[in-house]
Amino acid sequence: MRIFDTMSQEEIEVPDGRVRIYACGPTVYAPVHVGNARPYVVFSLLKRYLEHEGHDVTFVANITDVNDKIYEAAGDASSAELASAMTDRYIADTDRLLLGRPDVEPRATETIGPIVDLIQDLIDSDHAYASNGDVYFRVRSFPGYGKLSHRPLAEMNQGEDDEGPKEDAVDFALWKAQKPGEDTAWDAPWGRGRPGWHIECSAMAEQAFGGVDFEIHGGGNDLIFPHHENEIAQTEAARGERLAKIWMHNGMLQFDREKMSKSVGNISLLSGALDEYGRDALVMFFVRSHYRKPVDYSAAALEQAGQAVARIRELGRRLDPDAPAPPDADRHRERFDRALHDDFNTPAAITEVFDLVADLNRRLESGERVGAGPLRDMLWVLGLDNLLDADVDVPDAQAERLLAEREEARAARDFATADARRDELAALGWQVRDTPDGPRLVRSG
Repeated sequence: MRIFDTMSQEEIEVPDGRVRIYACGPTVYAPVHVGNARPYVVFSLLKRYLEHEGHDVTFVANITDVNDKIYEAAGDASSAELASAMTDRYIADTDRLLLGRPDVEPRATETIGPIVDLIQDLIDSDHAYASNGDVYFRVRSFPGYGKLSHRPLAEMNQGEDDEGPKEDAVDFALWKAQKPGEDTAWDAPWGRGRPGWHIECSAMAEQAFGGVDFEIHGGGNDLIFPHHENEIAQTEAARGERLAKIWMHNGMLQFDREKMSKSVGNISLLSGALDEYGRDALVMFFVRSHYRKPVDYSAAALEQAGQAVARIRELGRRLDPDAPAPPDADRHRERFDRALHDDFNTPAAITEVFDLVADLNRRLESGERVGAGPLRDMLWVLGLDNLLDADVDVPDAQAERLLAEREEARAARDFATADARRDELAALGWQVRDTPDGPRLVRSG
């Protein structure tokens, strides 16, 4: 399998055997939006496919739970309590994608000791310096700075508004002194404070893997600079070896060609998208676009993904589990694998899925008895194998009871109870669709 490497701008062969993946996760100051879910889906499915191909995969996705944005969002309240609540919300929302959890989910607040040690190593080697309780990385001390983002140093504005003073405007913060109103801080040799954003991931990745030369470092392409550029500089300056063999970046979700961002305000919460369109349509929406490309998020795109989901579901109801697959079904699987081997090309892979779906439908319409054959395996790789389960849309007695109670509460204008029953149904994996024929339950996962 080959993956496009941002640093070399070439496709690089994924090593055989062990594959360690580190993907940057969210900063938990608000509920995650659909854009935050894209790297979660991309790297969860990459892990799934590599394991299917026989690799020993460890997937690490961090949680940034101390950050300027968290202090700002908390206001006069506890930033630690906000971060904890938003972490729980993030885990609950991404659990609903039914793609499994990363093998390790380190939190910055649980990695303070290794972060402090790494900063001290940089100070001792003269790559960093303390200034009024802050600590900064000396960017010009690292000759390779810029090798990931391919930018000249003059164009690299760190976007930081630190107290300073810095020795050089291009330097970036490793540690930030505690400011009035910041309720979360730790003691360090250079003063009480908390880590900068970039140093957190360097320490968490090294802790998780016991080293820095792991196979794949991933995240959104908005992290290439400054976050990943700074990770490379501080890690390689401290450890004297490269950080990661392959740099894999996904494109952004966008509204009207503008990046989806909580700070901009043009967001659709992941929980809301799951409630409205369902888990299967959302995963289908993601795999229909190449991970490196930007993708427009819209109701029309989600509805098209839902129609694609319905087409596979309908086929699943007609297949005979005891019948063999058509004799030429494996050619679809071979092309499916070739697509994923070529820079994880899920759009080409899902095209092969639908070519096989069309073939199976033609045979069924001609009166043949056919089974799924490789189709279920192909769908499993893409996180969609549940679509072939014949009873996927059949609610159980508990779900039916909760739906009835919701409708009774709505009729009585007891909207608090109605909302509570809807949430209970969502926790069981069901969403309520109000149709002209009345409410019905459909699977949200």
